[in-house]
Amino acid sequence: MKYSVMTAMVLIATIVSAPALLTADEPHAITFDDFISLGRVGSFELSPDGRWIAFEVTWLCKEENSSNTDIYLVPVKGGDVWKYVRSDGNDYSPCWSADGKYLAFISDREGTPQIWMIPTDGGEAQRITDFPTGASAPLCSPDGKWIAFTSRVYPGCSESDEGFVECNREKLDEYENGEVKARLIDHLIYRHWNHWREGRWSHLILTDVKGTVFFEINKGYTDVPPISLGGERDYDFSPDGTELCFTMNPDPVVAVSTNNDLFLMELPDGKPNAITNGNRSNDNNPRYSPDGRYIAYRAQMRPGFEADRHRLMLYDRRTGETKNLTEDFDYSIGRFAWDPNSRILYFSTADRGRYSIGKVSIHADDAAFIITGGYDTNLRVTPDGKHVVLARQSVRAPVELYRATTKGKKVEQLTDINGEVLENLVMHSVEEFWYDGAGGTRVHGMLVKPPTFEEGKRYPLILLIHGGPQGAFGDDFHPRWNAQMFASPGYVVAMLNPRGSTGYGQQFTDEISGDWAGKVYVDIMNGVDYMVTHFPFIDSDRMAAAGASYGGYMINWIEGHSQRFCCLVSHAGVYNLTSMYGATEELWFPEWEFEGTPWTNPEMYRMFSPHNYAADFGTPCLVVHGERDFRVPYTEGLQFFTALQRRGVPSKLLFFPDEDHFVRKPLNAELWWKTLHEWFAGYLR
Repeated sequence: MKYSVMTAMVLIATIVSAPALLTADEPHAITFDDFISLGRVGSFELSPDGRWIAFEVTWLCKEENSSNTDIYLVPVKGGDVWKYVRSDGNDYSPCWSADGKYLAFISDREGTPQIWMIPTDGGEAQRITDFPTGASAPLCSPDGKWIAFTSRVYPGCSESDEGFVECNREKLDEYENGEVKARLIDHLIYRHWNHWREGRWSHLILTDVKGTVFFEINKGYTDVPPISLGGERDYDFSPDGTELCFTMNPDPVVAVSTNNDLFLMELPDGKPNAITNGNRSNDNNPRYSPDGRYIAYRAQMRPGFEADRHRLMLYDRRTGETKNLTEDFDYSIGRFAWDPNSRILYFSTADRGRYSIGKVSIHADDAAFIITGGYDTNLRVTPDGKHVVLARQSVRAPVELYRATTKGKKVEQLTDINGEVLENLVMHSVEEFWYDGAGGTRVHGMLVKPPTFEEGKRYPLILLIHGGPQGAFGDDFHPRWNAQMFASPGYVVAMLNPRGSTGYGQQFTDEISGDWAGKVYVDIMNGVDYMVTHFPFIDSDRMAAAGASYGGYMINWIEGHSQRFCCLVSHAGVYNLTSMYGATEELWFPEWEFEGTPWTNPEMYRMFSPHNYAADFGTPCLVVHGERDFRVPYTEGLQFFTALQRRGVPSKLLFFPDEDHFVRKPLNAELWWKTLHEWFAGYLR
């Protein structure tokens, strides 16, 4: 017996509700247990008929020190939210079949992540692939014949297509079960972010919908998606299903290259041809227009600069010509989507501490915003072209899904995953201010008051410094450096967006490169001056500062250049620029930021390196680092802590052997928050 999608869901699914909390019903400041109980809405996709949204929600469990991701459905028109795909494992990356009869997804319920499919008219999920090195990011072809996915494979196995799968299985088994774990390395990049590459490269694989045949799209020592600076999804099928466009860096040493290019390939086994090789910088995120004539993509123009502005580009498949749609629009394009008429593109972009939604037509230089004031970081356009679906959050609420018209009107909330938890939490919205930074340039700041705030009282200040350095604080509910969690014990939390921040024009972003502690340091200190002058509720005698990554670098710099804070927190901070260069992985980054290598431009590395100012260290500092951090290797934190100790500065080191650049595991996160709160209390109370 067959059921409709709705009938099947009513029979087999359960209505979403947030886990019950062992807290009182009366309003209270957010606690760690509140924080960890909030569901985290992830990626989402619209069904081909435009009726349903499939989306991820991840729940963290402190008791089991783990997380679990499931797939939910909600009607585009609004209605009940249903948990549709769930298991003891993680189920994620939803992808609809072209006819809407199946939902493909990745699941690790049987161990290795593989592609599964579940019929939308009722029935159980079935595993489609048994690929030895696993599967990621499935994409169903419009003609229903293929599923593209990526997997980290052994390039040597490409030499024999017939034995490709078994070759990978044998090599993986040899690596996992072999007695010798030594690595013999002869190339860069040999490790990335938080994992050693172990001789494996990410390849794009094509399989039929039954998972019986596999075609390897890129071969040899290349990565799809590229190992760095990729887009939302770096491959796409043409509407007729006969061609694939994908992003790959063809350069031999990708550690010093941002040259991601787009390649076209006839299916299933044609020869890839580059269409953007005239640009030596980063091209990524290809998307075919619904009518098949164009490929839209993002492009940067300055080789080696990862924070260059992303333009929205248009490749005409008929003429081979390329057009820049947003050259005169001084914002960096984030995620984007085609209107079904193939004449308009919608996009999101960082915009002064928020993310706005805009649109641009393919025939005119007319990029403009249609939705502003929210923090909207993702979007999809409904098949009828009448609505956009977007992910929205604020400093008071995690991500939920919303719907608006394509004119930017009638913004309506579709999901309320965390409503039951949030209704009992006392949290303030951000308050914004502008002040004069270095050279009189206007700089944007935000602050959040403590939940116990009362007029006439004075409160300690915690200044947060963002990473990047080309990044920005915003009106968002950060999953780690969460403003409400910092404010909850009774602190005012300030978030400044000094030089280098994104969303304020490309020149503002550019002005930190080659000047890591110059104008940006003045911007930050001027911001502190402004706050203590203009906000009488801030106690200038009780101030702390904290930051991670570049923010940690700035904390390390402040340690040797200012005594105005009672205490500091440096998380994953760069300390010695020369040693950092020799141990990090993406070398184009320091080579751009410091205008060369330590041996070609030693003076800049010396001038801006915090370790050269250790003689002036004096402020109590908590140092935090993870052993699996390959972006800012953990020895940077060890060096900083050693200098603090030898200088006799009150200091502690919180070291996580099982974390990377971020603290991800629930129990580790609980210890992180507990340690930070105790550290602040010791100096600010």
